[in-house]
Amino acid sequence: MRVILKSQPAIGRVEALTDLQQCIRQCQLCQDHGYIPVAHPIVSGRASDRIMVIGQAPGHRSIAQDRPFSGPGGRILQSWLEAAGFPAGYLHEHTYLSSLTRCDPGRNPRGHGDRKPSPSEMALCRPFLNAELRLLRPKVVLLVGTMAVEAFCGKIKLEDCIGSYIETEDGTLYLPLPHPSGVSRWLNDPAHKKLHQRALMLLADWRNRYNL
Repeated sequence: MRVILKSQPAIGRVEALTDLQQCIRQCQLCQDHGYIPVAHPIVSGRASDRIMVIGQAPGHRSIAQDRPFSGPGGRILQSWLEAAGFPAGYLHEHTYLSSLTRCDPGRNPRGHGDRKPSPSEMALCRPFLNAELRLLRPKVVLLVGTMAVEAFCGKIKLEDCIGSYIETEDGTLYLPLPHPSGVSRWLNDPAHKKLHQRALMLLADWRNRYNL
């Protein structure tokens, strides 16, 4: 799929992002391909946001409220931001929230949590994500969870990347984080907790250095 944005010189980033978000909200590709019964893509963010969060996919709570990270994961992620010095409410008020797919993939057929989106589903949504990155030009991108991390860093273990970051040629900082899930066991390991704290210390430093 090709995402086409208006190319008139007069159009600004705000207008272009508004057009893109409208395009995302109208997308039914996963429904048309039979991956989900009903498409309900969601978006959240402003052209002025300097931090972008990329997760796996919205869950049923987020779809019901039409707002990404509306469930427990959002509360945990907000607490991580506060640990890095950001104020209450920063996640939804000042952070651009995106994901590898924009619709709820549904429940895991095995009965354990949400179903992970397939590579084909992620490929359908990836042009939207790439367009958001081009338009938003965020200073910091938080890669939340294994799937988001691997989408940008390749196949890698969380313990080999949490606590470090990638800086692109244009100065964008990509920070891997574990999934903010109450059922995730990754942070139960004391060594993993130290890596996570190191990541939050990096984020705290960037908040001060770049006035995020």
